[in-house]
Amino acid sequence: MTDTKNHMQSIPGSLEGRVFKPTSVAETAEAVDLAFDYRGDVTLSLRSGESVTGYLFNRHVAGDHSYLELFPVDQQNPQRISYRSIESIAFTGEDTANGKSWEAWVSKKDSERRAEAAKIEAVARTKGYL
Repeated sequence: MTDTKNHMQSIPGSLEGRVFKPTSVAETAEAVDLAFDYRGDVTLSLRSGESVTGYLFNRHVAGDHSYLELFPVDQQNPQRISYRSIESIAFTGEDTANGKSWEAWVSKKDSERRAEAAKIEAVARTKGYL
């Protein structure tokens, strides 16, 4: 699979700005899996010449009948696209999850809990409970 970078914007540790051009069914499935886990819009270039941009929310792998579903940015209803019709997948939307690890979330919540506990303790001391 050819993996190129869009030099307009590429963020370290993120797929944002990258373009995958699969050359087999297995590579297409791999690229779709990456797009499924991505937290931003992708642009699919189709063999028909058209292009679809949207958020990929579902995929179904069943050999020749594999497809993905996405919410196009310019339509109300989701669209189903066959894996066979995909020529390339570009990670064009902002990667909203980049840099937001589980550890960072846990650390933030721990800090918030400690601040809330200190606030409750101060109120309890003021009222003479402690």
